[in-house]
Amino acid sequence: MKFFAILPAALIAAAPAVAGPYANIENNAGFTGSDFNGHVTDFHVGYEDGGSVGSWYIQGGPSVFSPDGGEADTKLTGKIGGSVNVTEKLSAYGELSAAFDSVNSYGTKAGVKYSF
Repeated sequence: MKFFAILPAALIAAAPAVAGPYANIENNAGFTGSDFNGHVTDFHVGYEDGGSVGSWYIQGGPSVFSPDGGEADTKLTGKIGGSVNVTEKLSAYGELSAAFDSVNSYGTKAGVKYSF
C-alpha cells in the first residue's frame, strides 16, 4: 500500500520528458465465445505527463455504449492511470476508469510489463 502512497510524489518529482494534451478515440468490443455482446466507443480528451521515473494520464468525455441488438446510450466516462519504472526493463502500471450515470460504475486495471 505504501507503493501507491508514494506513486504521485515520485511522478511529480520526475523531470517531464513527455507532456501535453491529446485526443483519444477508442473502441472496445465484447464477445462470449463467438457471440458478439456489443461495444463501447470513447471520445476522450486528456493530458499526459512523464519523466524518467514513470508517467501518468487523465482523460474523459462521452462514451457511446452499444449493446448487440439494443439501443445505444451515451454516458460521461473517464480514466486516470500511470506507470512507474521499477527497473530499466520492468514497469508497473495501473488505471481506474468510471462511467457516470444514475448508477456509477468503476473498473480497474493493473499489471507489470517486462521489455526484452
